[in-house]
Amino acid sequence: MKSVYIGKRLVGPGQPPLVIAEVGINHEGSYRKAIQCVDAAAAAGAECIKFQCHITEAEMIPADIKPRNASGERLWDIIKRCELTEKEERSVKEYCRQKDIMYLSTPFSREAADRLNAMGVEAFKVGSGECNNYPLIDHIAAKKKPVILSTGMNDIKSIKKSVSIIKKNGCPLILMHCTSMYPTPYEKVRLGAIEELMNIFNVPVGLSDHSMGIYTCLGAVVTGASLLEKHFTVTRSWTGPDIPISIEPQELTELIRGSYAIFLAMNGRKSILPEEKPVIDFAYASIVSICDIPKNTVFSTDNIWVKRPGTGIPAMDLSKIMGKRAKKNIKANSLISRSDIKG
Repeated sequence: MKSVYIGKRLVGPGQPPLVIAEVGINHEGSYRKAIQCVDAAAAAGAECIKFQCHITEAEMIPADIKPRNASGERLWDIIKRCELTEKEERSVKEYCRQKDIMYLSTPFSREAADRLNAMGVEAFKVGSGECNNYPLIDHIAAKKKPVILSTGMNDIKSIKKSVSIIKKNGCPLILMHCTSMYPTPYEKVRLGAIEELMNIFNVPVGLSDHSMGIYTCLGAVVTGASLLEKHFTVTRSWTGPDIPISIEPQELTELIRGSYAIFLAMNGRKSILPEEKPVIDFAYASIVSICDIPKNTVFSTDNIWVKRPGTGIPAMDLSKIMGKRAKKNIKANSLISRSDIKG
C-alpha cells in the first residue's frame, strides 16, 4: 500500500494519523468566525483544517428540501446563508498559510472544484453525498490532485466505480469510512470497515466520524486508520446544523495527542526489552535462604524459597536445586549462588 502526500504531509502506513479539523459550515457564512476556527484549530495543534466550498446555484435547485436539523429551514436557505465568497475563501486559505496549518475544502459542484483548484488547494476532499456522483468525481479527478473520498451512504459496488474513475485519472487516493448519521450511535460506527476497505482497495483509509466525542477516532487508529476527520467548532454555544456533533479545541488537542500516542504504541511483538532490565532486577524473584543452612544440608522448601530481588538464581529454577546439597555454610536471607551448590 502506497502512502499519499497531502501537501508536504505523508499519509498512510507507518505514518502518524493526520487529524483534520472539519469546520465545514460551522462558521455559518461569517468570515470572522471562519478565522476564529483557524486560530482555535492551530492553537490546538492541528496540522489541517477543512471547510466546505458552496456555490449554491451551481450545487442545487431551490427545492423545498428540509435537512436533518429541526429548524424547519430549507436546505437551500441554509447553504446560501453559509456560503463564503471566493474572496473570503482565498483570504481564509492565505490566513491558514500564515498560521502554518493546511487548508482543505470540499467542493459540491463543478464550479466549486474549479474555484478550489484555482486557489491551489493541496487535495480535494469529496463528501459522502458525492461518492456516487461519478460526473463530479471525474471532473475533480481530472485535475490530477490527491483525492480524499468519504464513503458514507455507499456500498462496495458504488465505491469501486468511484475508485476506478479516480485511478483512471492517476490521482493518489485516500478512502474515508463514514456513517452518515448525525450523531452516529457507537454501534453504527463499524470500525471493522476500515480494514475491509484497505484490503479491497489497497489504499490508505481513514475515518470521517460523526459519533459523539473522540473515542471512536482513537479506536480507529488501532484498526489502521491513516486519517481522522472530526467536525470542529470554537464552541458548541454557536448555532449551526453540525455544531452538536462537533468537538471543541481541548477535545481536538486530546484527539491529536491521543491518536499519536496510540500510533506509537501499536508496533512491536511480545519479547523482553533491554529497557526492562532495571525493573527485572527488583521485580523478579530469586532463590534465597530462609534460615541458616549448614554445609552439606539438603536444599528443601524448609530452608530455601523465592524472594526479591531478581539478581540471583531465577525463581523458575527452584525445582532444579531441590535435593542438592549446600557446598558451604549459608547465612539466612542470602541470595543462593551457583557456587553455593554442590554438583
